[in-house]
Amino acid sequence: MHRDLRPATRRGLERSCEPADPTGITAAPAFPGIERIEARFFGAMFEPHRHDTYAIGVTLHGVQTFRYRGEQRFSQPGNILVLHPDEMHDGAAATEAGLRYRMLYLEPALLLRALENENAVLPFVSPPVFSDPKLSRALRAVLGSLDEGLDALFVDSAIATIADGLARHAQQPNKPTTTLARREVYRARDYLTANYTRAVGSAELERVTGLDRYALARQFRALFATSPHRFLVMRRLDHARHLMAVGEPLAQIAGAAGFADQSHFNRHFKRAYGVTPGRWLALLGAGRDSRRD
Repeated sequence: MHRDLRPATRRGLERSCEPADPTGITAAPAFPGIERIEARFFGAMFEPHRHDTYAIGVTLHGVQTFRYRGEQRFSQPGNILVLHPDEMHDGAAATEAGLRYRMLYLEPALLLRALENENAVLPFVSPPVFSDPKLSRALRAVLGSLDEGLDALFVDSAIATIADGLARHAQQPNKPTTTLARREVYRARDYLTANYTRAVGSAELERVTGLDRYALARQFRALFATSPHRFLVMRRLDHARHLMAVGEPLAQIAGAAGFADQSHFNRHFKRAYGVTPGRWLALLGAGRDSRRD
């Protein structure tokens, strides 16, 4: 159940003058298409990596720095951060005071459904750090209580507000895909989601969608900002992280999630999240310990 940001909750979210908490990641209960975390650390933490989701967040304490689209960026408490899907970035605290921030990871398909135009394309926000009071309020409502799950009706309203906020700051979109292509690309997405633990070839997707493989690759990226192969790998990594969270041994996760071997799994995990699977587990463990404290 969602809890609004009453004064007591705001104090917890906006302790921007207090020292950073111990290093760790706190993950909120899962919701379809949405992940929410709080990260706390000192110095450099995440090596260059890329997600297939939007990363939308707020800096709470310290100065956040990351390299994104060829430039070093900086975010101070109260700023909004928006990283487009599949864009390479890293992550670090810019000062010795450390860093604390909260982030919403939003699946592109969920954002597309929230945009009013049926032929809409994903909004690309050129400045990754900016201020927007209305968008900030929506984000803080979603990120206000990571101990609690999200109510579906609340999510519908919040995502609509976030979609409108991103659209306000977006560059002029490219030419939208056709209605027919959109339907078939969604079919490819659903098929990959249902078959992520095995190899899926281009000829197979051609049969499923009726689209030429090159047209499908172009349309898939136009809609979801990533390739069909990358989307498939990320679904495997989603499953792997679920297995990690429930305590499955790392040595058994690679095969269960559809990777060829442990090395294959480790490489893709680090490319997606900027840390090794073992380091990710340690950060989550620290976050759970901090929450209990």
